[in-house]
Amino acid sequence: MNTASLSILIYHRVLARPDPLFPGEVHARQFEQQLKLLKTVFRPLPLPLALQRLQDGTLPARAACITFDDGYADNAQIALPLLQQHGLHATFFIASGYLGGGTMWNDKVIETVRHAPGPSLDLRPWGLGCLPVRNLAQRQAAIVHLLGQLKYLPFAQRDSVSGQIGRSAHQTGLMLNVSQLRQLQQAGMQIGAHTVHHPILSVLPDHAAQREIAAGKAQLEQWLQTPVTLFAYPNGKRGRDYGPRHVEMVKSLGFTAAVATDWGASRPGPSLDLFQLPRFTPWDRGRLMFLWRLQRNLRPQDAS
Repeated sequence: MNTASLSILIYHRVLARPDPLFPGEVHARQFEQQLKLLKTVFRPLPLPLALQRLQDGTLPARAACITFDDGYADNAQIALPLLQQHGLHATFFIASGYLGGGTMWNDKVIETVRHAPGPSLDLRPWGLGCLPVRNLAQRQAAIVHLLGQLKYLPFAQRDSVSGQIGRSAHQTGLMLNVSQLRQLQQAGMQIGAHTVHHPILSVLPDHAAQREIAAGKAQLEQWLQTPVTLFAYPNGKRGRDYGPRHVEMVKSLGFTAAVATDWGASRPGPSLDLFQLPRFTPWDRGRLMFLWRLQRNLRPQDAS
């Protein structure tokens, strides 16, 4: 029996240059280094092909796939040329409601803190306190605090609050437009669905969750004129961000596989669940630690 395992990597953005506010965010030079390491040590495959080979028992050893979530413009502007340069494929899971000028709730918060004049950011009208933002460390702490406070609020409340506090700090051009989405498709990349507005599905009524999943799929299919068969659960932690009823929704809507964000690797056999495929974020920037993290993720005991 083939015991090869599949590692699926998650990225969100590839910045043009380092961002002092987010020193852990991947930028172009780091991304290229990671692509070179993947080619050297692993066997990168397109996700649809890897899933097919995972099922039919022909998956090669040390198989890996690259995925991106959300739909940031730098996926087309920066990541795509590097993927093409190295002959690699990625799957892009798109939150369709933000294409062409939208801003995700978390980016509204981030840009509000980034551009706050200081020395403090008064968010007491929204019950979020008065946060010090005198220096970089305080701004980073403020972002962590605010994202944690807002993430699991009811969807409409989260959207309303983030929109109000970020009214003067929206960043245009952050997300893909439809032309860039088609550019990814025409380059041979796979496009998957990621709902319309990236809600935490578990905090929505079932009818609203179903609508978010279905409408995101329909919008992408209209733009791309091709079936969209892969799905990524927003935030993606099993049992917290989505549950069995959302898995059934995804199946009923005609998707063939779905990815989560629980760490681990997928293996052939009875335990393989194509609708809850684990993924992980390789946050280590050093070469040796990046490779160590990839290797550690392959251990069955590290999957959760």
